[in-house]
Amino acid sequence: MNQTYSLNEKIKQVFILLIPILITQLGMFSMVFFNTIMSGKYNPSDLAGVAIGSSIWNPIFTGLSAILLAVSPIAAQCFGEKKGREVTSIVKSGIYLAFLIAILVIILGFFFLNPLLNQMNLPSSVHGTAFDYLAGLSFGIIPLFIFNVLRSFIYALGKTRVVMVILLISLPFNFFLNYVLIFGHFGFPELGGAGAGYATSITYWLIAGMTAFIIKKHEPFSSFKVFSNLQEFSFARCKEILKIGVPMGLSTFFETSMFAVVTILLSKFNIATIAAYQSALNIVSFLYMIPISISMAQTVLVGFEVGAGRYKDAKTYSWLGIYLSIVIALVTGLLVVLFRYEVAGFYSNEASVITLTAHFLIYALFFQISDAIQATAQAALRGYKDVNISFIVTLIAYWLICLPLGYILANQTNIGASGYWIGLTVGLLAAGIFLSIRLFYIQRRKFVHSELGE
Repeated sequence: MNQTYSLNEKIKQVFILLIPILITQLGMFSMVFFNTIMSGKYNPSDLAGVAIGSSIWNPIFTGLSAILLAVSPIAAQCFGEKKGREVTSIVKSGIYLAFLIAILVIILGFFFLNPLLNQMNLPSSVHGTAFDYLAGLSFGIIPLFIFNVLRSFIYALGKTRVVMVILLISLPFNFFLNYVLIFGHFGFPELGGAGAGYATSITYWLIAGMTAFIIKKHEPFSSFKVFSNLQEFSFARCKEILKIGVPMGLSTFFETSMFAVVTILLSKFNIATIAAYQSALNIVSFLYMIPISISMAQTVLVGFEVGAGRYKDAKTYSWLGIYLSIVIALVTGLLVVLFRYEVAGFYSNEASVITLTAHFLIYALFFQISDAIQATAQAALRGYKDVNISFIVTLIAYWLICLPLGYILANQTNIGASGYWIGLTVGLLAAGIFLSIRLFYIQRRKFVHSELGE
């Protein structure tokens, strides 16, 4: 990652980081896709069990991972300041923190997973598969969280292609493990949906191992000596990661849990409505990987420039990411709206579900633009290590605007389930506007301070 001098160079730098991150995100999504599809081919109850297990795990994973991804903007700023030893200290502390968080999750899961599943009153076969799937997944929590720290370190140096290659290598391995462990081929035990959990765990060990090997053996990563003197532990560094990471994690958790709550609230509608909502949400979630990938690149670039004291360049990267995300959201949104019936047809053969999914996808255009603005504005603020106000703004937007407005429109008017889409769109747009205002304020303050020589 190098200093850039023109807008064209900056656009090129964004795409150099962005494309590998996007492919990596698609790779991570593919693992969940393999788990779901192959479990469904095995048995419908196993599919339901894996789906329940995933719905429990995803908000926890995304929230906790966001805490560890705070290593990225912190390390990027230190890298921009040319403080290599501080980068090393941050990564080492992040590894310790990842291990401790993973152990805590495993302990809590041991005590609370069964009681939680019991509260859901699931059929015994679904309950059993959900429990076994998450039990299998638990063996991969430690390497997964450590990988997130190592990935953040690699991203902070701007070498995003490395992680992309690792994920692409691991995908066929993950597919093979799913195949043999779910169906019991080639002498492997037939575990059904639970096999997807064990397959994913083994894949996480492979990914973490390959990442650690590259960091230890190859430049520029090996020069930071991340794995030497691992007994060195900095409480101050862990505190710094948590100070930035906890608000990031909570923001992510509140966003993912908000969608889970909407799913629960929609259960009062008929099956066609629920199926259509899930189909439309799946499409939107898939497309959301584009702005989220832009935002990850954006955080690194802004953090790097802020660390180097180049606040004008940091400002350019901030708004470049936002504008790029809006344009892509507009294009993809229009394509989805234009071909909404064809897209909906991939998810169902039922005419009523296809029609309703296509109707929901009309809202996807406005939803995607709103989501793109808030995701990238928040990412730019993370590059400045400004996270507390962002957390408050997103909390208000998700839980005091999105949900109440959606609930009122869906239940107190004749709009029906579409009211939730309107509520989500309005709330996300409000978040995007206020986060953009905050970004203006932070950039102006940084510029004034730099002018004064502070």
